[in-house]
Amino acid sequence: MDLTGARWRKSTRSGNNSGACVEVADNLPGRVHVRDSKDRDGGLLTFTPAAWRAFVEQARTH
Repeated sequence: MDLTGARWRKSTRSGNNSGACVEVADNLPGRVHVRDSKDRDGGLLTFTPAAWRAFVEQARTH
């Protein structure tokens, strides 16, 4: 998987929580990538943009 050009970001709501958060790269066409901020070279999850939007919406409402 080519992640060249991925721009990783953390939520502004992460604050100073000892690095226990995820980073998201949503600037690549057709995919949203999510990784553990403490293990950037570890695995990552890949979502379609629609699936990611649905996940975020569910997280906001619960």
